[in-house]
Amino acid sequence: MSLPRAGVGETIAAYAKPLVFYDGGCSLCRREIGHYQRIDSRHRLDWVDISREPERVHRYGLTVAAAMQRLHVLDADGDWQTGVAGFIELWAHLPYYRRLASLLRALHMVKPLDIVYGCWSRWRAKHRCGSDRCEIS
Repeated sequence: MSLPRAGVGETIAAYAKPLVFYDGGCSLCRREIGHYQRIDSRHRLDWVDISREPERVHRYGLTVAAAMQRLHVLDADGDWQTGVAGFIELWAHLPYYRRLASLLRALHMVKPLDIVYGCWSRWRAKHRCGSDRCEIS
């Protein structure tokens, strides 16, 4: 899916830190992101729980439905990184995970892993959103 550059009319200062958009209404996602937040001791990332702040999703040209489908990270250049590429962007800013991000990039594993992530995210969306439980306007 091609996403527009985010933040039309926003200044580059808005991208001082990557923005991580995650589903805080999903217990698995919430636990994983909570782990990352705890080790982000230097606050290199901004975190947006799309289940609590849907207005922020819209502000960056993203729909809630799209945000619910895959992890979205708006990098410091204002470009969207989604799925495994989003995790790689997120990990690149965290202690302990930087090396994993570099290794996966060097081994050209982002695309193959994204195929697996795509299967998982479709399953998660079907179970999480299948009965309109994640509809946020």
